[in-house]
Amino acid sequence: MNLWIWLLIACALSYAWKISGYLVPAKLLENPKMSRVAGTMTIGLLASLTMVNAVATGQSLAADARLGALAAAAIALALRAPFLVVVLVGAGAAAALRFIGWN
Repeated sequence: MNLWIWLLIACALSYAWKISGYLVPAKLLENPKMSRVAGTMTIGLLASLTMVNAVATGQSLAADARLGALAAAAIALALRAPFLVVVLVGAGAAAALRFIGWN
C-alpha cells in the first residue's frame, strides 16, 4: 500500500479515538482514582518520550550533548527554577557541550 494511505488511516484512527473520548460518561471522569491514573499515564508517556529523544539516534543509542542538556535541565527543575529558565539552562548546556566537542 502507498504510504499516504497508511497516513490517512492513522489520522482517521486518531481522530476516531479522540471523538470516542466524548462518549465516556462524566461520572467515570469524576472518580478521583481515574483522574489520578490519567495524570500518571500522561507523566509516564512524556518522560519516556523525553528519554527516547535524549538517548536515541535512529535505531542506536547515543550519549551526546542532548544527555548533558537533559541532566542540566533536571538539576534546574530540582532547584525549582521557572520553566523558561529550565529550557534556557538545557539549551545552554547543550550549546556548551557541543562547543567543547561532545557531539
